[in-house]
Order: sequence, then structure tokens, then C-alpha cells
Amino acid sequence: MRSLPRRPFSANSPQTAAFSRRAGRTTMLGLACLTMVLSLSVASSRVEAGLGLGQSSAVGGVMIDPEGNVRAATPAEQKEMAEMVRAAVQGPDGELAHPTDKRVISLARLQEALREMHETGGRIDDEAAFLAGMQRIEYVVVDKENNDLLLVGPAEAWEVRADGAVVGKQTGGSVLRLDDLVTAFRSVEEARRDGGIRCSIEPTAEGRQRLRGFLKNVKLRPGQNPAFLEAGMREAFGPQMIKLAGVATDSRFARTLVAADFEMKRIAMALTESPVQGLPSYLQMAKNKRQSSAQSPRWWMACDYNPVARDADGTVWKISGQGVKTLTEEDIVSADGSVASDGRQDPLALKWANTMTEKFNDLSKARPVFRDLRNVMDLSVVATLITQENLDQISGIDLSVLRGTDSLVETSSFELPKSLSPQCSFIHGRAGWTVTASGGVSINAFGIVDNQVEQPELETLVSVKKADDSDRWWWDGE
Repeated sequence: MRSLPRRPFSANSPQTAAFSRRAGRTTMLGLACLTMVLSLSVASSRVEAGLGLGQSSAVGGVMIDPEGNVRAATPAEQKEMAEMVRAAVQGPDGELAHPTDKRVISLARLQEALREMHETGGRIDDEAAFLAGMQRIEYVVVDKENNDLLLVGPAEAWEVRADGAVVGKQTGGSVLRLDDLVTAFRSVEEARRDGGIRCSIEPTAEGRQRLRGFLKNVKLRPGQNPAFLEAGMREAFGPQMIKLAGVATDSRFARTLVAADFEMKRIAMALTESPVQGLPSYLQMAKNKRQSSAQSPRWWMACDYNPVARDADGTVWKISGQGVKTLTEEDIVSADGSVASDGRQDPLALKWANTMTEKFNDLSKARPVFRDLRNVMDLSVVATLITQENLDQISGIDLSVLRGTDSLVETSSFELPKSLSPQCSFIHGRAGWTVTASGGVSINAFGIVDNQVEQPELETLVSVKKADDSDRWWWDGE
């Protein structure tokens, strides 16, 4: 089997470790500074892969005002957003409404359906926008006989939650999106050039330095509530910079990375109540503990997959594993606000990271943005696998529609500022101010695809035969 040249780093290489550090380096002193861009605008296009929701300042339970300030949406605002989504989304019926462990998507037929929608001037229907209710892609199958590639995985009917998230009726997990699949295909080469896909919301060195000076002059009286300092701390810290690499910055995919990073920090720093029992905030863990003003733990979310399995001739490929894990490292903040890391891990920060990893599945149901994150990681791995192993060429399928080389499908567009105003949360411990951290997201799909194992029995375990003779682009396997 012919493959593209391997990149000069693997899942365990020093380059990848450095890449992870860059993705996660978003250090803060004495507070959690959390920001997210959630202004939604659907790009005008001939055929749109997103939902026609117009423009809204509320997404995922968060509001953003014209000045870029982020706050939690009120119940009334969440209700309004959910009503907008319900008006745009139609529930599935017929066979599509029934859950299955093995839904099959033909990429060749899906592209034909998209071309037809383009030719008739229509909007992409919900069936295609939500990839036939697919919850996860577990197998990629090469169908040489029909010049096709098949995606196989569990699927179910979808519904709109009270907060506007579109999730499966049975499992409550966010549904895979065509928009994200298209972005994943279009991002493979950019991610290769950039050393992977990564996201972070980073304070400036000047902001860290100003905050450090501000906190040095603070003297609290016994029993005094430090909450009155919040405005001054926020002003001293200043705006944070959003950094994205390896993916289009205006894509829904990129917004998901930023939103998931934002939510992780809010939970870690007690800016929102943890929705999962057994996952306290880091601030709760750090209360009454000794803290060093020169050190700061940070966390970031990265890929967590088993080795990619394939049969003997590379016809059937299996992707498995939780998908997402939380990592941590200790940052050392210098007097000038610069940050360095020697790879050490604070035991308390590691405990919080491991707890979030253990509770990730429960967390992703309570906060769908984390399931969205796993979904875009899955799709990135699938798109990279197909590209890296030349599965489209081997099967004889032309993926120009999904890859965007013919400009037929236009993805949704989300406006993303380069800097954002911070929110603040802090705690005063026995040895002074708690030194806190945030992180980012790191997707090294190439490292995942490189880690392969052969399982000859896959060829007989995966049945993708059609149950009827229809021309439908999806069906349920045996």
C-alpha cells in the first residue's frame, strides 16, 4: 500500500511534546481569565453545510457583546437560541429515526446528493447536515468495486436540547456535522504544514507582569472578601490573544476548539458549577494549599485513541478510544511575565487533569461542547487517515466536493476576534494568591494515524451490505 511520506514527528517525539506545550501554554497569575468567541454568522453560499440561523450573539449558553465581553447567557437568551435552532432543524422520521449500531455512509453517494442540492439551488437538508444522525465513525471501509469509501458507526435520531445543542435522543451525545467533516478534509494539508491543529487563549507577558505587580501590593485584612479586587485584576491583566493553527480560523471547527477550552477553564476555575459529580474545580482542590506565585499549572485537551487497526490489505480501518484526554504541565513565570516549562507536573493539577479525563464522557453529555470537541477530533483523524493512506486513490473515489476543490460546498463562518477581555476567578491560599492556569487544545491526527496495528479479522467482522436497492447515500448495515 502506498502512503504519503511520514512527517518528522510521531506521537511520542520531542517535537510533539513541544507542540503540546505550545498548544497549552496560557498561563495566568491569581485568576482564571477566560474568553470565547461565539458570534455566529452563516456565510452566504451556493450550498451551505451549516444551519441557516442567521446571526446570533448567543451560542452554547454564552453571550458576546459588540465590545467582545463574554458572559453567561440568561435563561431567556438560552430559550431564544433554542427556539431559533428548533425552527431551523427538522426531526428525522422513518428509518432515520431508529437507533442503530452500524449506520453506513457512502461518501460517493453523499457527494452526489450535495451536487444535486447545488444544482437545484437548495439548502443542505438536515439529513446531510447531521450526517444521518451519526454519533461516531468507528470504521472506514474501502469499496473498490463501487469506487467508494464508506464510513461506519452508531447513529440515532436527533433532537434540540433546551440550550440549543443538537444531540442524539438516546445517548444525549452531540451529532456529527457535515460542516466539520468538510473542514477536517480541507484542513489536512494546513495541519501538516503547521505541525497539527491547536488552539489557545493566551495572556500577554505585559499583562502577566502587570497582574503580578498588582497582587504584590494587595494586603487583605483578616476575613476580608477579595472579590472587590476583581475589576482591578481584570484591568491589570488586560486582553488575551486567541491563537489558532492548522485549521481555518472562521470555521465551526475552530469555534469548537475555543469554546471547549473556555468551558474547561470555567469548570477548573469555579466560574461555573461543575455539572458532573466527582469533578470539583481546581480552586476547590487548591483551597488552603500552599501556592507559589512563580509557578502555574496549566491544562490542555489532546487526542486519546487506541492504535488504528486495519485488516491485512488495508480495506477496513478501525478507529477507537475515548478520543479526548486532559494533560497538565507546570509553567514557571518570570518577573518580566515570560513563561518557561521544564516538563514537571504539579500533583494537584495532575489529579484534576486525570479526574477530568475519567469524567469526560459524563461531562460531554452535560456540556455538549466537549462531545463536539471529540467529534471534530474524530473527523480530523478520519480525514487524515484517508489522505495519509491514499484511501481515496485506492478506492477510485474523487473527493473534490468534500475537499472543496470545486468550491461547491460552503461551510458556516464564525467571526473570531484576535483578542478578548478576561473574566476573573481567584483564591487566596495560606501562602498567598493561588497561581492558576488555563490551557488549550492539541490535535495531532498524524501521530494517531501513524500508530497502526494489523487485525486481519476486521475484514469479516464489518458487514456493510445494503438492505435495499435504493440510491440513498446512507443505510444500516447488518
